Amino acid sequence: MSIEIANESGVEVDTDAILAVARHALDEMGVNPLAELSILLVDIDYMAELNHRWMGGDGPTDVLAFPMDEGSVDHGPGEAGTGEPALLGDIVLAPEVASKQAAAAGHSAADELHLLTVHGALHLLGYDHAEPEEEREMFALQNRLLQSWRAGR
Repeated sequence: MSIEIANESGVEVDTDAILAVARHALDEMGVNPLAELSILLVDIDYMAELNHRWMGGDGPTDVLAFPMDEGSVDHGPGEAGTGEPALLGDIVLAPEVASKQAAAAGHSAADELHLLTVHGALHLLGYDHAEPEEEREMFALQNRLLQSWRAGR
C-alpha cells in the first residue's frame, strides 16, 4: 500500500506513527494492497479554508476526508477486483486543532492524531456518523482499530 504524507502544518508531529496507524487501519479493513492514500497535515488557516470551501463549515475542523475511488476495498470473493492500483483518497489533518481537542479529552496530541487518521480512513471507506446507528458502528470500529494498533506496537 502506498501512503504519502506531507506535513505543511508547521507543527512537529510523528509522521511515522501516523503512517503506521493508517496502514494498520486499511490493512485491517481489507483494502486492496495496491491502493494509494495521501495524508496532508495543514495549519489552522488552511484547514478553515478547506472546511469552508468543501463542507460549508465555519472555522477549522480536525480532519477532512476526500474519497477518490471506492473500488479499492476488497468486498470478498463475490466481487472481482481489477487488480489495478486505486486512489483511495486524501486525509487532511490539522495538528493544532487536534492538540486542543486532545487537551480537552485528557490524552496526548499524538493519540488524537492517530484517532483522527483512523477516523478519516473510515470516512474514505464509506463510513459516516450522521445517524445514531452509523455513529455507533463507525466509532466502535474506530476504537477497535486503534486498540489493535496500540496492542501491536
